[in-house]
Amino acid sequence: MENKTASNYNDLPLKAPKLKGILLILFLVLLDQGTKYLAIRYLRGSSGISLIDNVLNLRYLENRGMAFGLLQNKILFLVLTCIVFFVAIIYLFIKAPATVYYRPLLYTAAIVFAGAMGNFIDRVFRGYVVDFIYFSLIDFPTFNVADIYVTCGITVMVFLMFFRYKEENDFDFLKPGNKSAR
Repeated sequence: MENKTASNYNDLPLKAPKLKGILLILFLVLLDQGTKYLAIRYLRGSSGISLIDNVLNLRYLENRGMAFGLLQNKILFLVLTCIVFFVAIIYLFIKAPATVYYRPLLYTAAIVFAGAMGNFIDRVFRGYVVDFIYFSLIDFPTFNVADIYVTCGITVMVFLMFFRYKEENDFDFLKPGNKSAR
């Protein structure tokens, strides 16, 4: 059996990466929406639930802005911004080479997409985002599962940009007319 070099391994094609990405997005959005449904059903109108005294609480909050309560009642702007973001992520999915090398980027982008989609669904169908996780220990703004996806996904993407995709040509596939960088 022939030994594969790191370069050859990175060039190996992925099996159905777009389908797996779509299934990941679907699963994560359903998980987010399910937790928000539970928050609406069991937390709305209540004083909340303390999971860990003076540390972690579940409490219902209708957020009509974005993270940390910014841009309150600017729903049209937030919806349009999400649509532009979705187009950018879809473009990345279409253009990125379906290889092992780009798997972390593709799946991380899917996680961020799912988080943005979860909050987008709330904004479009409810007019606000359902938040319900509150760290009282540090008085952190109340958030939801979709926010976790976006925050963790963006953090991983930044890490990937600094430590994995640092070569000059790693994103050449995004240039018009370019099929693949690798």
